[in-house]
Amino acid sequence: MKTKIDKTQRMGRQRGGFGIQILYPGLSLPQSTDTGFATIGRIDHARILPGTLIPMHPHIDDEILTYLRSGKVNHLDSEGISETISNHKLMLMNAGVSFFHEELVLEEGGILQGLQIFIRPEKASLQPKVQFLELDEVYSINQWRKIAGHKKDAQLTIRSRTQIWDLRLEKDKQIELPEPSDSDIAFLLYVFSGSVSLDGNIILKTGDSMLIEKENLQFSAIETSDIVLYATRTTSAHFDGGMYSGNQKLLVGLA
Repeated sequence: MKTKIDKTQRMGRQRGGFGIQILYPGLSLPQSTDTGFATIGRIDHARILPGTLIPMHPHIDDEILTYLRSGKVNHLDSEGISETISNHKLMLMNAGVSFFHEELVLEEGGILQGLQIFIRPEKASLQPKVQFLELDEVYSINQWRKIAGHKKDAQLTIRSRTQIWDLRLEKDKQIELPEPSDSDIAFLLYVFSGSVSLDGNIILKTGDSMLIEKENLQFSAIETSDIVLYATRTTSAHFDGGMYSGNQKLLVGLA
């Protein structure tokens, strides 16, 4: 089963130099009353101008991956940690019971473009912590690179049955999805930039995504494309009451 999610289904927000397009994957599924899909809560595609300050604010029961493709941001949090995040350094905030942080987009990095990815934890009120990952290369050319996951082979640890890969697929190159470890694995493929063809007949462009269950599709790059791929176990335990990763059905009018 596969479900295309057109970029027009995202929810936009622009405030001064701060702009995001929010993907709630559950909104594309018939009969769904959940804005998320299993452990995947929401994905924010951000474009933020240098000098923009996002003031200190809370997160509760969210697992949040900051994945930048351009720009630099200074992160300061309630654990007393200050770090510069860029396309060479990723950050995973395991918010747990309570976690505060602020972000300042630095002038030296230019316009920030990237994703803030909200994943649901297995349960509520876990101990808060923050993780960082230095990438050897900005792009993983024509092969999947696992950047976060539940098991020990992932470089950043998510506290639920979720895995995240990235990939830069060059024009005319082809690739298949990673081999699923179990029958209850579902994938969400997100095109950060570029355009790809799935099985030669479905076109996904910048901002489009697709939910894929029980299929192993092959896709090719119509143009060089940056892709982020999520895998979730649809039957695994997860907490859907997180501050941002949780089910936002009241916010979007599903209730």
